Amino acid sequence: MLVTVDVGNTQTTIGLFDDTGANLMCWRMPTLHTDTSDSLRSRLHGYFVMDGFDFGSIRDAAVASVVPVLARAWLRCFQRVLGHDPLMVGAGASCGMRLEVQNPSSVGADRIANAVAALRSYGAPVIVVDFGTATNIDVVDRSGAYRGGTIGPGLMLSADALFARAARLSSVPIEAPEHALGDGTEAALQAGLVIGAAAQAEGLVARIKDELGEPNATVVGTGGLARTVSAATNLFDVVDPDLTLRGIREIWLAQQQ
Repeated sequence: MLVTVDVGNTQTTIGLFDDTGANLMCWRMPTLHTDTSDSLRSRLHGYFVMDGFDFGSIRDAAVASVVPVLARAWLRCFQRVLGHDPLMVGAGASCGMRLEVQNPSSVGADRIANAVAALRSYGAPVIVVDFGTATNIDVVDRSGAYRGGTIGPGLMLSADALFARAARLSSVPIEAPEHALGDGTEAALQAGLVIGAAAQAEGLVARIKDELGEPNATVVGTGGLARTVSAATNLFDVVDPDLTLRGIREIWLAQQQ
């Protein structure tokens, strides 16, 4: 079996795939910058045991990390588990996609994985909106080339900053309210945060479609808050929470050829 790991700044997502490409399980855990290779191996083993999988059945692994210190920890973790190096996804690795941007080496591994999976699953042109610590928009043009996108503060990052700096505002459930016009503080905060994130994505995607000359490009939502934001907009043709993990697997497959 193949283990794929998407290490984000706030959460780490782990996927387990069998030889047919079926996603057998998905686990989420907090990203802790103090984690060591031993603590990661222990936690991974615990997930396997908890859900009845054989830890010894892991045959390979692929890791996409935006946290350099944890990329090294996961590398050492899988060296111990596998007896060989896992695939470390990055712009330098062959991903089966042209990166038509000014500095390909600067593109985050998660963004490449999203673009690859979106192209494989939904064709081109396609636009991915990923709601994580940052809100990333990534674009694949009609020819199948990665063209870049946008990076902005994520919904939870904005919420945390607001609650920390505004003394009279307190945390609220992060969910879409019924109306943009909030009739109380909680509804107003939810509108500003969730509907605001949806409106930002709508505006950016509209401009990108216009610049790309592709008004009918498929729009895919992903990331931990994609379903929450999708309740406040009709922007998305599909919401695909496992997109990044599948993209990491697609890049791993490209390396096997």
